Amino acid sequence: MVKEECKALLDALNKVTACYRHMVLTIGGTSDSQNLREELKKTRQKAQELAVANRNKLTTVLKDKSVSKEDKAEFERLWVIFSTCLEILEIDMRRALELGHEFPLNVPKKHLIQTGMSGGTSGVAARAMSVQNMKYEAEHNIDVVDLKDLENEINQVGEMMYEMEMKVNVPQWTVEAKQDPGAELKSTISVGASSIGMISVEENKSFCDISKVLAGIVFSAVLIIAIVLAVCVVKLS
Repeated sequence: MVKEECKALLDALNKVTACYRHMVLTIGGTSDSQNLREELKKTRQKAQELAVANRNKLTTVLKDKSVSKEDKAEFERLWVIFSTCLEILEIDMRRALELGHEFPLNVPKKHLIQTGMSGGTSGVAARAMSVQNMKYEAEHNIDVVDLKDLENEINQVGEMMYEMEMKVNVPQWTVEAKQDPGAELKSTISVGASSIGMISVEENKSFCDISKVLAGIVFSAVLIIAIVLAVCVVKLS
């Protein structure tokens, strides 16, 4: 029961972290907005809540000496996956902090990342030359407050990772994977190609049967010719 709960929490954390990374990549782009920044805040807070729940459950189980050897190996594997997911979350939070400082929403003159070009080439070149000399004075609004909160949350995630290493020491190189590298990819490919494989196998079987018949006919003809030649040689001699 505990194992299933840990797997469910870890699966939820993976999905939320992946969603957060996807949204971080849109900061400063044409789809950036106040709604995006608010969704980023909600998503990273949800990820941190799931991370705390994962940490508490896995820490309790791994400290329990009554757990069997097989179950402990499985929980250690989940612990390594959880630690990796937490590292990815911290990296994306730092990236969001950098992009948030670079592209504040409260400064209308600050150019966001755009795709493509518009206007004449002289106008584009003039704007490119003047960007370095621009100075922006950001007001203390919700964006600035959120960036400060993000800095604190990054520190909290870092402290959580440090405490995890102190409480439970599970070296990654001691944990064995349950599947070979790329097993998930191979399984999806095999499922998608199963119907094609069945058809190709049947076609190959029919082709092999025809080739066997032809080979038998050729071999029989060669054998008959060899016998006839042998008889002729005997009579002539």
